[in-house]
Amino acid sequence: MRLFLAALILPALSWGAIWPDTIGAFHRAGTSNVKIDDRALWDEYGLKESEGARYENGDESFTVTGYRLQDTTGALAAFYWQRPPAAKPSKAAPLSVETPDALVVVHGNYLLEFSGRKPEPAELSAVFDGMKQVDTTALPALTTYLPSTDLVPNSERYIVGPNSLAKFDGGIAPSVAAFHYGAEAQLGVFHSPKGDITMAIFNYPTPQIAMQKEADFRNIPGGPVVKRTGPLVAVVLAPPDPDTAERLLAQVKYRASVTLDQYVPTQRDNIGNLVVNAFVLIGILLAFALVSGLAVGGWRAFRHRGNRGDEADALVSLNIQR
Repeated sequence: MRLFLAALILPALSWGAIWPDTIGAFHRAGTSNVKIDDRALWDEYGLKESEGARYENGDESFTVTGYRLQDTTGALAAFYWQRPPAAKPSKAAPLSVETPDALVVVHGNYLLEFSGRKPEPAELSAVFDGMKQVDTTALPALTTYLPSTDLVPNSERYIVGPNSLAKFDGGIAPSVAAFHYGAEAQLGVFHSPKGDITMAIFNYPTPQIAMQKEADFRNIPGGPVVKRTGPLVAVVLAPPDPDTAERLLAQVKYRASVTLDQYVPTQRDNIGNLVVNAFVLIGILLAFALVSGLAVGGWRAFRHRGNRGDEADALVSLNIQR
């Protein structure tokens, strides 16, 4: 009996792992498994789960595919890889592109693909609000260093390990990139009069490590052009136009950012202010007691003004004898 109940419950739990029951006026007609090509690369990007679904509203329908990655860096890398080559930037989200009938968008650590119909802003917002285990970590700053001049649209790629390096820049050996240091790289293709140029910018934890790796990149056969700036090492392998490669490398400049995590004392932390405030409070209490005493005494004097004899200050006495 338990096995029978589990067989009924488990499909229901897995049904709609990413996608909601409805998107606007469209209802989910069914879900499907997503065919994962190049599994090793997806695993390197931190793929946790994926789900496809079909939505229908009368005669209209569209399909969706969702991927939940380990973090925002994995979602960014998958977005660069999966977006259509002819896609245009979209206003749907900060990281999104679109074609006439499709939308590819990143939300936190999720990569979402809509095909056949692009959702309205309110519909997309509702989908975002219903997602679980959303990672809101900021995107890596390395993505801001790639020059925009002559950059081939949608040619950017993000490299986090040997599999993505082999797929997008196979001329560099993993031992040279040294991912065990925590290195990551941003890659882009640029137009030049003599042919396209591929440039990769590697980011290392410290400038000292980058200095060590600069020599290793320069020893790659084929005459690579290499530049180090701070913890960044920019590499162009065997450029068809060395002059254009030099101009590209000249645009890569490390921008140091200093973040202060030091506690700044306030007036409440000054012991002198505490003592002064204590005396001020004592003065206020003394003044209140004095004013209250004068008010009570004056009120009693006013009530008994003109009275004579014992009635003015009559006392109640108790005649207690042993």
